[in-house]
Amino acid sequence: MGLYVIGDTHLSLGGNKAMDTFGGVWEGYVDKLREGFAPLGEDDAVVFCGDLSWGMSLEEALPDFLFLDALFPGKKYIVKGNHDYWWTTANKMYTFWNDHGITDFELIHNNCRFYGDVALCGTRGWFFEEDADAQNGKVFHREVLRLETSLKAAGEGEKICFLHYPPLYQNYICQEIVDLMELYQVRACYYGHLHGGSHRLAQEGRRGRVEYHLAAGDHLNFRPLRVEPEKKFEKVL
Repeated sequence: MGLYVIGDTHLSLGGNKAMDTFGGVWEGYVDKLREGFAPLGEDDAVVFCGDLSWGMSLEEALPDFLFLDALFPGKKYIVKGNHDYWWTTANKMYTFWNDHGITDFELIHNNCRFYGDVALCGTRGWFFEEDADAQNGKVFHREVLRLETSLKAAGEGEKICFLHYPPLYQNYICQEIVDLMELYQVRACYYGHLHGGSHRLAQEGRRGRVEYHLAAGDHLNFRPLRVEPEKKFEKVL
């Protein structure tokens, strides 16, 4: 029984954007996902930190959903990514999945979920400072509100936060999101979005009370990362 995390599977089984064309670690990534998830069972759960599928609609993403559903029999918790163009309302997504026999998907979106006593919180996040116009400001503040809604729903127990965008990156700090995680005493934060050469710019380790971990699929060689309970993390940012 274990909790795992991975982001950025970028599947395109029903489309024409397979990531194998980039070569390197992406070559054969679908088979790597099968191998990486093979040890997991029905008592395990995985949080997917966004960018599941390149599908532009639920119908176009269906082969990717079915693939993920078949990877292992446990619960799949899903956070929205910036390339999840198929994302629509929660009711439409759950109806669509249920109509196709997919019953193990649950959203982390304006809510939190629980794995045992651990609260799984999160939202997509945003890089506001990189393009700080009025529209981006609205999106950013909406993401901050969604994260606080999720953290409030968690109650007083242990909290782990899952984002798509990194709250820390090179010299960038999303202070509002970092402050929220500190305020609500989040133990660890897992995020995706960064690929290739950007991996070396990721911020991992402890900052304040929070441990930060990059969980992008290509960073993990497409093997889900186990979320360790109350692990001591020595590296300090």
